[in-house]
Amino acid sequence: MGTVTAKRPVRRGTRSTGHAAPPNPLSWRAKARRDWPLLAMNLPMLLLVLAFWWIPALGNVIAFQDYNPYTGGITGSPVIGFTNFALLFQDPQFLRAILNTLSITAFQLVFYFPVPIMMALLLNSIVSARLRAFVQGVVYMPYFFSWVLVVAIFQQMFGGAGLLAQILRDNGREAVDWMTNSDTFILLITSQTIWKDAGWGAIIFLAALSTIDPNLYEAAAVDGARRWRRMWHITLPGLRPVIVLLLILRLGDALNVGFEQFMLQRSAVGSEASEVFDTFVYWSGMRTGDLGYGAAAGLFKGLVGLLLILAANRVAHALGERGVYSRS
Repeated sequence: MGTVTAKRPVRRGTRSTGHAAPPNPLSWRAKARRDWPLLAMNLPMLLLVLAFWWIPALGNVIAFQDYNPYTGGITGSPVIGFTNFALLFQDPQFLRAILNTLSITAFQLVFYFPVPIMMALLLNSIVSARLRAFVQGVVYMPYFFSWVLVVAIFQQMFGGAGLLAQILRDNGREAVDWMTNSDTFILLITSQTIWKDAGWGAIIFLAALSTIDPNLYEAAAVDGARRWRRMWHITLPGLRPVIVLLLILRLGDALNVGFEQFMLQRSAVGSEASEVFDTFVYWSGMRTGDLGYGAAAGLFKGLVGLLLILAANRVAHALGERGVYSRS
């Protein structure tokens, strides 16, 4: 006599496909109960950001006013709408500052951004741990120098009375003052940035290299892959998320190429070559007293940076990377 097997009843509202139903998304209250230790840990920093970033950002309202701090202030100055922005785009100095800033950013993306990556790869290839620590300490020590000291060192090396000029004169050559040459100013500031910041930037990529599984290199070596093949197929893919993240942040910071570095060398090369966005805001707003005009320039800079970050982050998501942020 055959055995009869009872069928398991199927609940209503569920599919009998054998696959588990996807979990329901948590509400914000459930996420808060789950993540409250992390939120409590970040609360002091959030308060600092609120006090020193978000509340002062409300002062950008003066970009839409004929602001006078001595008579009306923020509450008493007349509202003029987008007049400051219209005057901004009619100012040839503003357009020159944007052109110089974007040119310097594009140049440094090509000739500076890869330098910390290559430096990290070279440091990671040094076998001796003591030698690697010594070289790493030497290359990132300039990061702690101020821009005043960096410009002074370059002046002593490449100025009209510097070491290079003296060597050229002693050998019967014509000396060149690289510190006052506006045609090569972009090369000068890029070399200064590399010397000062590349070693420190390499630390981020060294940290990323330490997360790559060494077994991958051993397996690739057993399969006959040489050093260049291992770097191309293992090292660079392991660094790609960090590279994409830093590239997004650099694009969002495209209109911010520095202030002290350019102010210190403005008188030597002239404003035609050294006028960038930050120096324009300083000279047009702080030095002239037209704070509403300067605030309009600063607000424009912030909005452009925000749009660049959003666009670059969307491109990163399209390439399969996490980017700066992603929806949970």
